[in-house]
Amino acid sequence: MQRIISISRRTDVPAFYGEWFMRRLEAGFAGWENPFGGQRYLVSLRREDVLCLAFWSKNYRPFLPQLRKLKEQGWPCFLNYTITGLPSAFECNLVPADDAIDSLKVLSALFSPDHVTWRYDPVVVSEQTPAEYHIERFASIAATLEGSVTRCAFSFPVRYGKVERNFAKFERERGFQIFDPPVAERCELANRLADIAARHGIGLYTCCGDLLINDRIRKAHCLDGEAIARIYYQGNWNGVTKPTRKECGCTESVDIGCYDTCPHGCIYCYANIHKEQAVKCHAEHDPESPFLGCSRAQGEEFLTAIKAKEQARPKKPVQQELGL
Repeated sequence: MQRIISISRRTDVPAFYGEWFMRRLEAGFAGWENPFGGQRYLVSLRREDVLCLAFWSKNYRPFLPQLRKLKEQGWPCFLNYTITGLPSAFECNLVPADDAIDSLKVLSALFSPDHVTWRYDPVVVSEQTPAEYHIERFASIAATLEGSVTRCAFSFPVRYGKVERNFAKFERERGFQIFDPPVAERCELANRLADIAARHGIGLYTCCGDLLINDRIRKAHCLDGEAIARIYYQGNWNGVTKPTRKECGCTESVDIGCYDTCPHGCIYCYANIHKEQAVKCHAEHDPESPFLGCSRAQGEEFLTAIKAKEQARPKKPVQQELGL
């Protein structure tokens, strides 16, 4: 069965693990560990099993050579690029927004504007970044990206437990408050962003925020099966919507990323318990490992255990295997 491979909601593979991914693609599989149950699996990356490679990143610059190679080899690629331009206090290890914008334009030229979704995500409203800050920042980025993208997805932070703890720690250390705007204020800000986006030929899509949907703001599908089908399969494929959280509109995919491995250090990140652990995992990661975020020896140990379990599994009769 062909699948969309998500690379990755849980970490920034293009920025930090590009070599690892290309080695896994060459090997034809990647190891994956369920972050909630701990079970480990192998995900096929053989060309015949991959419907599309869907990437997520805040810095594609290090991965541009690999993307050129993937395009030359005929791999279908779909690209989510997060650019907010938030102050470094919120996104402490990111490249400057201007650099990210430049590399997004390279991606758009390499593939097309339809292949790339700009994510202005999340919209962090605080004493340092009030609504007017976002209006000005969004307008500046949208004007620069005009003609390079056709879609922008945005959301407000989801205050999971770990995010709430990170926000509280941030407020204590920085001395200013992060707000959780009421619905009316979110709607007003979202509608102003929609007006700006429309002036630059960009459609605005709300990610996990159905209350914001109206005639100018549509529901986001960050992994957009319809767009992938249109771009690569002449519309002759129907993906299944499989939300990853409340009000998510994404098409079903398999994500091969790993939590607590992204060194960007963004305070709103739900995929890291704390940034020190992520930095440590990145430093100790071996690109030769079948699994992301661990040493080669540990990854090989996981791989051996999976293969042993597969060999021990009772074989089905031929008739059952064929569905007879």
